[in-house]
Amino acid sequence: MPAAESPESPSAPKSPGAPDVRPPPPQSQPDPAVESAIRIGLIAVMLLLCYRIMEPFLVPIAWAVILAVAAWPGYRRLLGLVGGRRVSASALFVIIALLVLLLPVAMLSGTVAQGAEWLARGFESGDLKIPPPPDLSGVPLFGAEIETAWRDASTNLEDVLRALEPQLKALGSWLLHLATSAGMGLLHFVLAIVIAGVLLARSDVGHRAALAIGWRLAGARGLSFVRLAEGVVRSVSRGILGVALIQAVLAGLGMLAAGVPMAGLWALVALLFAVVQIGAFPVLLPVMIYLFYTADLSTAVLFALWALFVGSIDNVLKPILLGRGASVPMPVIFIGAIGGFIAAGIIGLFVGAVVLALGYELLLAWLAEVAPPGTASTVADAQPGAAADDGDAAA
Repeated sequence: MPAAESPESPSAPKSPGAPDVRPPPPQSQPDPAVESAIRIGLIAVMLLLCYRIMEPFLVPIAWAVILAVAAWPGYRRLLGLVGGRRVSASALFVIIALLVLLLPVAMLSGTVAQGAEWLARGFESGDLKIPPPPDLSGVPLFGAEIETAWRDASTNLEDVLRALEPQLKALGSWLLHLATSAGMGLLHFVLAIVIAGVLLARSDVGHRAALAIGWRLAGARGLSFVRLAEGVVRSVSRGILGVALIQAVLAGLGMLAAGVPMAGLWALVALLFAVVQIGAFPVLLPVMIYLFYTADLSTAVLFALWALFVGSIDNVLKPILLGRGASVPMPVIFIGAIGGFIAAGIIGLFVGAVVLALGYELLLAWLAEVAPPGTASTVADAQPGAAADDGDAAA
């Protein structure tokens, strides 16, 4: 007698509508490495897309953050004046900052236009004369060549300009490119001022976000790094840009009072020289010589005294302002600012100073952790803020 077939047997007939109770066929598990690669790739694509979308605004946003951090003490005073209303204080900040930015630009444009008109009128009438040169034979290296070129220009300016026509064309192209770049920079600054006003209005949220990022990256030490970056930005804005701006404004006012043509342009050149730490005196010295040849003696002497004061004021202000608000030594901030400027332009003043200051703090922290026995206290004393002196160590 044949054995009864089991209901689970494949050959057993199934009643209509009965569910299939057979186990599903085994499926292959996804490779974790492939899944991780796909996720990382998607995140990278998303970050790239976000970067491409935000790329036109990165420079204004960076400047806006720098302006907001640097202007925070003044913004607090505005808050007190308007009774704590953040929107009103931010609107006042934007208006004041735009006036501070646009008024010098308008003055510079006016003086440049007046200077160009003066040059064109002098060429047309033939009244544009260059005074004869002084005796420069005692100047080493280039004194004789400068005196010869100056004498040729004073006797026959048209021939000299005709001989320098290729160089003048190249200079004109460079000036046109510089004017275009200056226009884009001005647009970036206007946009940065507006963004900075928005950031200041939401400064509490931004401050918490910065602290959260610092905590996420380095824990409690990250909070100190955030405060350090804030202090370095304010220190650089006061000690380098602030001093350079003071020198340029004082130099421009002195040249305007003395009646120097294109005083706004020379003030801008003085500002650039002061930012790169050359100083304003290389711009003031030729103006001083020009006034001694063209103006009356009292005006030339007064301007010479004023130029000496303006050219040396940075030696007093910079040590006072550059180290304030930051716990790292002033040379570290100074070297970082100048190196950053050489590498990335004006915005590199802040980025370079912040990066080098943070690197200095990290180096001291690492040395304090790996220092051999007996030297840990020495490394700790080298850290900013250490109050122990030799007498305390001996005690």
